[in-house]
Amino acid sequence: MKLIVGLGNPGTKYEETKHNVGFKVIDELSNRFHLPLKKSKFRALMENGVIKGQKIILMKPLTYMNLSGEAIAPVMNYFDIPPSDLLVIYDEMDLPVGKIRLRYKGSAGGHNGVKSIIQHIGTEQFNRIRIGIDKPKLGISTVDHVLSTFRPSDRKIIEEMIQISADACEMWLQSPFIDVMNKYNQSS
Repeated sequence: MKLIVGLGNPGTKYEETKHNVGFKVIDELSNRFHLPLKKSKFRALMENGVIKGQKIILMKPLTYMNLSGEAIAPVMNYFDIPPSDLLVIYDEMDLPVGKIRLRYKGSAGGHNGVKSIIQHIGTEQFNRIRIGIDKPKLGISTVDHVLSTFRPSDRKIIEEMIQISADACEMWLQSPFIDVMNKYNQSS
């Protein structure tokens, strides 16, 4: 079973913020696969199904970003999902808007949601899709930046990155993650 998790913050207040691009990818996958996230279990919205012959769970933690691991680890334990079958999608300030990067391991890189996941699952070795949101402009705090919305001129680019990220997730259901990385790290 594969677990695909988008990171973000619950509630309409945060819905369109930069920090919620991971949730947006899960919403796209939910629509594509006709798997509405209605179940509220393990402090998350989630749904499972079989897509392209692969058992999957789509998940949006309801713990708020900085506590994401508190929702993910119990799901992994309950369903006996190894870290190699976890894919986490989240915003990345070290990438410009319009870029995505896939990795199969690494540190949290200052991202508190990823730090929480590493702390709770006990490893840095899990698959990730990082979606660029750019660094804050001079004088704007990190918190204000990630909790702000995208500029109107960036919205089309972000929608494309959400689609491409969902395409990468879909490819992962049938291909090794290294193949997905090779394809999508070159194309973005």
